[in-house]
Amino acid sequence: MQVSGFNFIAGQRSALGDTLVYSVDAHTGERLPGAFHQATLAEVDTAVAAASAAFPLYRNLPAVRRAEFLEAIADELDGLGEDFIALTCQETALPSARIQGERGRTSGQMRLFAQVLRRGDFYGARIDQALPARTPMPRPDLRQYRIGVGPVAVFGASNFPLAFSTAGGDTAAALAAGCPVVFKAHSGHMATAERVAEALIRAAERTGMPAGVFNMIFGAGVGEALVKHPGIQAVGFTGSLKGGRALCDMAAARPQPIPVFAEMSSINPVLVLPQALASRGAQMAKELTASVVQGCGQFCTNPGLVLGIRSPAFSAFIEQLTGHMAEQAPQTMLNPGTLNSYGKGLQALLAHPGIKHLSGLAQAGNQAQPQLFEADVSLLLEQDELLQEEVFGPCTVVVQVADEAELLRAVAALRGQLTATLLADNDDLATFGQLFGALEVKVGRVLLNGYPTGVEVCDAMVHGGPYPATSDARGTSVGTLAIDRFLRPVCYQNVPDALLPDALKNANPLGIQRLVDGKSSTAALN
Repeated sequence: MQVSGFNFIAGQRSALGDTLVYSVDAHTGERLPGAFHQATLAEVDTAVAAASAAFPLYRNLPAVRRAEFLEAIADELDGLGEDFIALTCQETALPSARIQGERGRTSGQMRLFAQVLRRGDFYGARIDQALPARTPMPRPDLRQYRIGVGPVAVFGASNFPLAFSTAGGDTAAALAAGCPVVFKAHSGHMATAERVAEALIRAAERTGMPAGVFNMIFGAGVGEALVKHPGIQAVGFTGSLKGGRALCDMAAARPQPIPVFAEMSSINPVLVLPQALASRGAQMAKELTASVVQGCGQFCTNPGLVLGIRSPAFSAFIEQLTGHMAEQAPQTMLNPGTLNSYGKGLQALLAHPGIKHLSGLAQAGNQAQPQLFEADVSLLLEQDELLQEEVFGPCTVVVQVADEAELLRAVAALRGQLTATLLADNDDLATFGQLFGALEVKVGRVLLNGYPTGVEVCDAMVHGGPYPATSDARGTSVGTLAIDRFLRPVCYQNVPDALLPDALKNANPLGIQRLVDGKSSTAALN
């Protein structure tokens, strides 16, 4: 398949630099045909300038126009053929069914966000009408709604080449909020990114969007220039803790600091409670194994820590888990860099005197071997760095605690997480009810009798959590609430009706739900 390898800037293709970067076959490590031109600093500047020029035009479009744009993107994504699926599989080693499902999730996300735009609740419209007769001080007329923050830099993730990449969640959220995007393509799937970017540009042209509404640049070392550019007003990132922290520090050090919404590191503890263990321990061991190795463990929500109260039943559960893990086949990871990081993580676990290796062949070759370890609870209680850090891959660590009190202490010792899972029966919930309160301050999503390696795209989903799971626990990178990250409130005081945005006009021409004098209403005002 032919690739141009040119950057996408203001609706045009650009290749001013001489530095070339290459995509590789994830299975073989061999270089794929075609080269990608690393963006120059001048091209980064031009891309941000294009996004900045598009911003006033794009944000002032009626929300229904932006919705039509998102729906057009969805249609273009769904129209990408089998050759596209094959290309993405080649770059990532992910199976065809996974890529097809991820494409559907990505297009579905665009359509869901379009629904939010048509509903209008993202405006967050609030009106407090004037009280001129109020004493001792009259109240002015005050009206608030939310607008996009400005151009957003988005960094693609390696593990979801569609759903967390070019047209993924951060891009969809920024575009829905009225913010043009400058996207930094991930080096692990640049050909895939090019095809998706082409689809985005076709959708923009079909719906008459401003030329700089979406831009994409290739290359290593261009991310710093992008984040530091004064035209960028927010950053979306999914990746490592090291990479996310670096972006946060860059953004904070700017003359004008900007928010970075980074999803970084999570070990996603699973708590196995006694009654559930007694009634279906064997089943849970099998299900948990499947969750750990799903997608070669390359999920942000992969269960990396399993906690249970010491007992004969939990010992049997560990034996069953050990057996199931030993039966799992090795898998090809996304790229050699990911495999190398996985190997280093395993070596650190193997070298630690407080950690015992339970299952898994020695890591060798070009595939990841599933691994199971057991750690002494003291490492968790003392917040040992090794037990707090994510090993990205098909690996998990079991910890036995003495009793309920120690389980609560272990939860308290955890850092921030994306998820926590309770495997529990009704009797467990009655006995361990306080776990919910302990977990909700640590995580973004608490699951009961499920497994975290599935993130539904909907209004209620939260894919976020306290640091280091994310850099800002107040948001989510999945679900419609993701749009809020790229919005800011603006208040109008005593502004004539004719000059107000439609969301705040007396007649409520958009027909949206508004908070008027403390009461929710769709009615027009007198």
